[in-house]
Amino acid sequence: MLLIRKASPATTSPLPADVVLRTPTPVDTIPLGRLYFESYEPGVACASEAEAIDDIGATFDGAYGTLSGDWSWLAVAGDQLVGALLVVERAPWPDTPDCPFIIELFVAPTHRRLGLARALLATVGTQSALRVAEDNVPARRLYESVGFQPG
Repeated sequence: MLLIRKASPATTSPLPADVVLRTPTPVDTIPLGRLYFESYEPGVACASEAEAIDDIGATFDGAYGTLSGDWSWLAVAGDQLVGALLVVERAPWPDTPDCPFIIELFVAPTHRRLGLARALLATVGTQSALRVAEDNVPARRLYESVGFQPG
């Protein structure tokens, strides 16, 4: 299901006290791939940790569009990655709008229900779009609560 949010100024949403945001770089491929794998139920995003790391590498290589340096963020607690918002400048798929596209939003199981996903989404201050499974009601509720609507 495609969801779109109209342009709005980037806002701040409180981060957990131990969390800071920074931009992702290719050096993050392995730890980010590990977080990606651990953030989903087995087999949902990737079948193995190695596949998840490869998928994150493909993200940095532009397989899903050019990663946005303005809107992509990693959430870090101490020396651990605990969340990520990966946004491409424009998705390569023909049925997506011409705007930044959120290709991934994920949070470590240890840092869920702390407002981290909402805080990451609040940083995107332009029209943006994403896809979510229609039956993923918790994710849809989150996205709709921050202004995303079916597109």
